[in-house]
Amino acid sequence: MGVEMRYTLANPWMIGGHLSSTVTDVVVNFAGVELPLVPCCHVCFSLGVWAVCWLLPHPVLPQLQLEVVKGSQGWCLSLQGSLCPQCLQSLQHLDLASSQQMQIPHSQTQAHMRSATANVFPLQMEGVRLVVNKGLSNHFQVSHTVTLSTLGDSGYRFGSTYVGSKQTGPAESFPVMVGDMDNTGSLNAQVIHQLTSLVRSKIAIQTQQHKFVNWQCDMECRGEDFTAAVTLGNPDVLVGSGILVGHYLQSITPALALGGELVYHRRPGEEGAVTSLLGRYTGDNYVATLTLGGAGAHATYYHKASDQLQVGVEFEASTRMQETTASFGYQLDVPKANFLFKGTVDSNWVVGATLEKKLLPLPLTLALGAFLNHRKNKFQCGFGVTIG
Repeated sequence: MGVEMRYTLANPWMIGGHLSSTVTDVVVNFAGVELPLVPCCHVCFSLGVWAVCWLLPHPVLPQLQLEVVKGSQGWCLSLQGSLCPQCLQSLQHLDLASSQQMQIPHSQTQAHMRSATANVFPLQMEGVRLVVNKGLSNHFQVSHTVTLSTLGDSGYRFGSTYVGSKQTGPAESFPVMVGDMDNTGSLNAQVIHQLTSLVRSKIAIQTQQHKFVNWQCDMECRGEDFTAAVTLGNPDVLVGSGILVGHYLQSITPALALGGELVYHRRPGEEGAVTSLLGRYTGDNYVATLTLGGAGAHATYYHKASDQLQVGVEFEASTRMQETTASFGYQLDVPKANFLFKGTVDSNWVVGATLEKKLLPLPLTLALGAFLNHRKNKFQCGFGVTIG
């Protein structure tokens, strides 16, 4: 049966999944469906081995044509030829026409580059924290937070989140407005909106009681294989002060992205600029990032060992403070027990861990955390309850 198929390239040198060592016993995990490769089907063989170059013709089947073309959303593999009945039956379960193209991944900003590693490390907890979340509709949600602390300020915070109806992806809708206010009148608010298919903007405002403390505006442009972002923080035209950050990251290959960042700050009697070089390498189950600049160096490594275990390593060297720190963190997830554990240890002998337990079917989550600084001989612990 003659058929023409188009597959997008997650990696320009291979399509499919992990391949075994023998050609006649190869199984490709493609889009969640296992396709057993038989020696007489060169279409299936091409999905696992030949991605760009050529196919060896079979003496029985007609010559297959394999071509890489660039469409409106990325590079595609155009394949014309005959399918064996076994693979044709398997491919009938796939909606190839409506599947999203796996193009060269968007390069991310510097904060997003480190997010995978940062999510592995536990957040410090101290005192007692009660959070009640209530969804008022599909677009609007409110939260109430009560904090009791012996080190910081105790109080109450009211938060609200609004998500618009402009859907740009399976789990993305805009605009997004997030804000919270405490019992003293201090406000934190953010507005995120997707202006076009490539441009996204964000405005953040922070007040301390009745005074503006901080506000910034971000503009980010994401192309097919690059990300460019500009951030303007605390601008004051009358005084002549402010911070300007420029960021650019380019995907060299589907795995490697390189770029740079420029931070310029100015205030009366002082101005300066700091440049940094950025790099990120993404593997099948790991991500490594590196930042080098005049202020020092920062490196992270994230590795997903399994569906339950994730580990991360972070290294930071500061030329201004003349010190270096290294941290190791891990996250253990046990879905059957609704159990999430995070732990960390760093070169300053600070050890910490958090434990989260969901009490299903109740909308209740319990959290317990403890951190110990051996050098300073300080210990702090916290307990949290989230409802909703």
